[in-house]
Amino acid sequence: MRQRGSRVGLPLFAVMLLGTLVLPALSLADAPALEQATSDEGLAESIHVNTTWVLVAAVLVLFMQAGFAMLEIGFSRAKNAGSGVAKILTNLSIAAICYWAVGFAFAFGTGASEGDIIGTTGFFLSDFGNAQEAFFPSGLGLSDAIVESKWLFQFAFCAVSLAIVWGTTLERIKYSAYVVYAIVFSAVIYPIGSHWVFGGGWLQLGETALMPTGIQDFAGSTAVHLIGATGALAALLLLGPRKGKYGADGRPRAIPGHSMPLVGLGTIILLIGWFGFNAGSTLNATDGRFAEVAMITLLGGTSGVIGAFIATTLKQRTIDIGMVANGMIAGLVAITAPSGYVELWAAPIIGIVAGLLVVFAVLAIDKRLDDPVGALSAHGLAGIWGTLSCGIFTAPRLAEYNAFGDPEGGLWYSGSFTQLGAQAMGVLIAFTFVFMMSYATFFLIKKTIGLRVSDETEDAGLDVVEHGMYGYPEQFIPAPEIGGHSFGPLVPPRGNVPEPITPAAITGRTEEVPA
Repeated sequence: MRQRGSRVGLPLFAVMLLGTLVLPALSLADAPALEQATSDEGLAESIHVNTTWVLVAAVLVLFMQAGFAMLEIGFSRAKNAGSGVAKILTNLSIAAICYWAVGFAFAFGTGASEGDIIGTTGFFLSDFGNAQEAFFPSGLGLSDAIVESKWLFQFAFCAVSLAIVWGTTLERIKYSAYVVYAIVFSAVIYPIGSHWVFGGGWLQLGETALMPTGIQDFAGSTAVHLIGATGALAALLLLGPRKGKYGADGRPRAIPGHSMPLVGLGTIILLIGWFGFNAGSTLNATDGRFAEVAMITLLGGTSGVIGAFIATTLKQRTIDIGMVANGMIAGLVAITAPSGYVELWAAPIIGIVAGLLVVFAVLAIDKRLDDPVGALSAHGLAGIWGTLSCGIFTAPRLAEYNAFGDPEGGLWYSGSFTQLGAQAMGVLIAFTFVFMMSYATFFLIKKTIGLRVSDETEDAGLDVVEHGMYGYPEQFIPAPEIGGHSFGPLVPPRGNVPEPITPAAITGRTEEVPA
């Protein structure tokens, strides 16, 4: 039976979309950026180059949505495979509208004062003035790429963070809950949290009694990955484990995903997208720094695989495919914050530690919490480690170049705990804010439209109940009921026409394959 709550999110999204369409004046408050750009005959070549690079990087980051889809579908059972496709497309679409309307303004708009808690300008991408002269109180203002390219790049980050949330909720959360939380997350939670960390907010600028120096997070170990993992933790605590995950004695049982090849494919796609994620965060191609950041990213991710390989061999006495995949993701997550702050030699250290960490963390968390893809470990704990690593390995020359944090560098160079303390405080504050907001949102969802599907729906699978179809119909629907099915050769040899070859003739079974 289809759940009533599964249709609630549609009218909510429709109302939100209608609200954006009846306010066209806001979105047209400024002339299009292209018009403004071409009106200036003295437009510098760097604007074209940097804008192109930022757009290419944004597309690479958007491609990561395919990676998340493959990863989560692979870790799901076959009866829930199709729901992952609908989830990714729905969340991406909702986030695009919300981030355009208010999210980007909250994240990167100017506030009442320097180092504020929320941006208050730039709604519907207006109020920025000339595209090349738009003011941003963060690293975004150091690039002369046009505003629209910066928006697309930052929106792709928001979509990644939102995709991370759902890793812990596979196979038992209502589709309508996706819709409601996606609106709140992309319009309020992520924009404010990211504003604090790398949008020119108070955590990034520092200079307060609580934060004497600002947090360093080049591409989002905290601002993107920890924020997403924190939302995932809040959802998981209210949602509970999948049926059958824990036995009567409380010990966890393995619920294998249906396709490790899809997990591997998703991981490789994420690796490719990460070059846009980190190297693109330079927002600048003319100084050539993006190449160094890309190499650091590769060293961090691949070292994560090595760390996970060592840990799973020692701990599990085997080479666990899922663990090795999460090792790469953890290495990439960890190197995200320091990718623009550390020298090449530090990247393998950061990656290996992340790979070791993720294996032991997944096994420990699995004893109490049902996290099917390991998001809490690969994005949460690895994100914390990556952020803290800036406080250890940040090079003075890069701290000065980026203009954020202690110019004397991390503990390794300065012998001071100043930057490490700022990193720890920033992580704690960001986690607390996002967890409180996310927990409150999911709690309200649970008390109103409901958060979890019924036991019957969970048994049957989300594909057929929530979406009216199967991701793999041939596996669940008897062959005679599938239109256009065919068995045996179409043109038999020498004109003999044998009886059609049926599944029963091959297997001796006539009953439907159970879900």
